[in-house]
Amino acid sequence: MEDTRLYAMLLGIDFPWRISKVQVDMASERIDVWVEEAAGARFSCAVCQQAAPVYDHASEQVWRHLDTCQCRTYVHAGLPRTNCPTDGVKQVRAPWAEPRSQFTRKFEMRLIDTLKECDVTGVTRLSGTSWDETWGVMMKAVARGLSRKERRVPERIGIDEKSVGKGHDYESLVCDLDRGTVEYVVDDRKQESLESYFRQFTAEELSQIKAIAMDMWEPYIQAAQACVPEAAEKIVFDRFHATRQVTSAVDKVRRGEHKALEKRGDHRLKGTKYLWLRNEENVPEWRREEFVAIKNANLKTSRAWAIKEALRDFWSYSYTRCAEKYFNSWYFWATHSRMSPIIVAAKTLKRHLANLLTYFKHRITNATSEGINSKIQMVKLMACGYRNREHYRATIYFHCGGLDLYPRPETP
Repeated sequence: MEDTRLYAMLLGIDFPWRISKVQVDMASERIDVWVEEAAGARFSCAVCQQAAPVYDHASEQVWRHLDTCQCRTYVHAGLPRTNCPTDGVKQVRAPWAEPRSQFTRKFEMRLIDTLKECDVTGVTRLSGTSWDETWGVMMKAVARGLSRKERRVPERIGIDEKSVGKGHDYESLVCDLDRGTVEYVVDDRKQESLESYFRQFTAEELSQIKAIAMDMWEPYIQAAQACVPEAAEKIVFDRFHATRQVTSAVDKVRRGEHKALEKRGDHRLKGTKYLWLRNEENVPEWRREEFVAIKNANLKTSRAWAIKEALRDFWSYSYTRCAEKYFNSWYFWATHSRMSPIIVAAKTLKRHLANLLTYFKHRITNATSEGINSKIQMVKLMACGYRNREHYRATIYFHCGGLDLYPRPETP
């Protein structure tokens, strides 16, 4: 098979284009392919799509293509310009590459595939591209995906924050709980930040939201109540965040009691922190006997842990009224425990009881959002962190946005 015919097949080139020359330089492991239009070819105007004659040619451009037989391959072409009677002189687009790209579509698709598997620095080493070129491909892929994204409001959404760096530096994430994708990323976790997502839609569109899972962060609550119709019946406080309130209280009780016991030379609570944070069935087998002995001792920490474990039964009810009755009984126990951290946690849950009870109507949690958070954290660690917020947001959309990232030929 002739080289020109082979590369016409590899590049997917047909009339009115043709391969005019193929040059192989094995010493430098490089192959150059020249493409030109066939004699007498006419092209569609880039604006009105009407056939028009060739007016002249732009300067020669070079596109990087997939390697051929371990040799870097480059496509050369001086693209023609048409002279349309209606729209004047217009540039013809290369069918093998996106506008203003220095890579062919197939090479760009390979970079996107590789970016899904490793960080930008790794892609530069594998592909021989520069850092800026690789980031450019990712940013264009995200912009392409967002432009193709269907305008829709998910029926069930999750709202969570993600730490960007050290300190209280956050991004707010809006996730589609049914599709498992990130719908929106915005700086901070303020009320106006979340409202910027809701304000994109009309009141009629927002009324399609059936449930919103979130933690008990007040700005998120206020944003949902300000924008979403009947938000009070749709907000569901995440059960894991609610339980964490009491789990943190148990740890505070343990720390205080441990200090008091150590002063008397009693070291029973030393090294037991993570035993009290676990659920009973998750205590390691090799420490179970030790834990049972401490749990049955007359300690404040033991009572606090028992209160925490009892709260887990709240989520097992099928009916809202039964769950509310159980909570009130649990609340009485917790607030009469004479342990300040437990009392504070119980009162916090009591204040938000109405939207804890909505769980029994909608049965959603923020587990999907937390799973997405874990994936983002993995990508963040792989890249050794991000200093540029725009890059950080683009990475989240790239890996977790469920976007159509790949370039595709334009239909005539």
